[in-house]
Amino acid sequence: MVELKEVEVKKDKSVFDQISEHNHEKVVFCHDKETGLKAIIGIHNTVLGPALGGTRMWSYASEAEALDDVLRLSRGMTYKAAISGLNLGGGKAVIIGDAKKDKNEALLRRFGRFVKNLNGAYITAEDVGMTTKDMEYIRMETEHVSGLPESMGGSGDPSPVTAYGTYMGMKAAAKKAFGSDSLEGKRISVQGVGHVGGYLVELLAKENAQIFITDIYEDRLREVSEKYGAKVVGMDEIYDLDVDIYSPCALGGTVNNDTLNRLKCQVIAGSANNQLRDERVHGPALIEKGIVYAPDFLINAGGLINVYSELTGYNRESAYAQTERIYGYTLDIFELAEKEGIHNQAAAVKMAKKRIESIGKVRSTY
Repeated sequence: MVELKEVEVKKDKSVFDQISEHNHEKVVFCHDKETGLKAIIGIHNTVLGPALGGTRMWSYASEAEALDDVLRLSRGMTYKAAISGLNLGGGKAVIIGDAKKDKNEALLRRFGRFVKNLNGAYITAEDVGMTTKDMEYIRMETEHVSGLPESMGGSGDPSPVTAYGTYMGMKAAAKKAFGSDSLEGKRISVQGVGHVGGYLVELLAKENAQIFITDIYEDRLREVSEKYGAKVVGMDEIYDLDVDIYSPCALGGTVNNDTLNRLKCQVIAGSANNQLRDERVHGPALIEKGIVYAPDFLINAGGLINVYSELTGYNRESAYAQTERIYGYTLDIFELAEKEGIHNQAAAVKMAKKRIESIGKVRSTY
């Protein structure tokens, strides 16, 4: 059993302390009484270009939790764009509320006005709890939107491309752990079978993997299970399965003090953002447990690659071809981590920061 020291959380940490912790450039709090909109937009870094990142709608337990999420997510987007070779900065937005009950045209269009007021420093797109239709509403108020339907000249749902990149990263991690990138016969648990997770399960099924799935929505579980022959397991049970690969494709923080002592996998590779609850603690712990971790912001970059290509002149074949390079990038990260004696997430961050610093010498912020 790996002994993990609990991370001290400073409950008196101010909003400004949280913002400055990872050197965010700007954080915008959006509130509109008439529509009930409560949202936060985080712009982490614009050295490489405007900050692009999706808007997530979620029922957060508190506003502090929402702020923590948007700060972590926007930071991850900076590294995701940098390591993928894109001329983009990192940003993210969260709307506080139940996407199934609270979302409506007026609320989304009001959010679009807040995006518009940032004058292109932030470009939004689809994320958890949002759809391409929602992007249409936001587009009515601002041009700084990507991930629009193909009927409007956009790239459509980025989820299939995100899933493909995750699949490429998973295969690279399998090659590192097992000596072969074939997933045939591998026991793989997928946590979350929404847009991205569902497409990932489809790819795994085509390789004849043994798939275990869980999700908070039972109707979605039944649909995916019946379609691809995946076995449904409980939300908490998924951490105790004897599998080869654990693939977190829902919310972040699922690799933590509790789960690390329960996971029996040899590989962790999924599409969720911020999978390590604290990378300073859980990154090294993965090495100690002998688990090959595919850095989340690297292997889930397919969706960002897809919407970026929309901004530069969309071509689906080109987007998939660039996403396929995630396989090689992942192997490069493993090599760097081994060479420098650091964990894989730290190696990925180092590589991303190196590009930002080098480009920062020739251009200022956006």
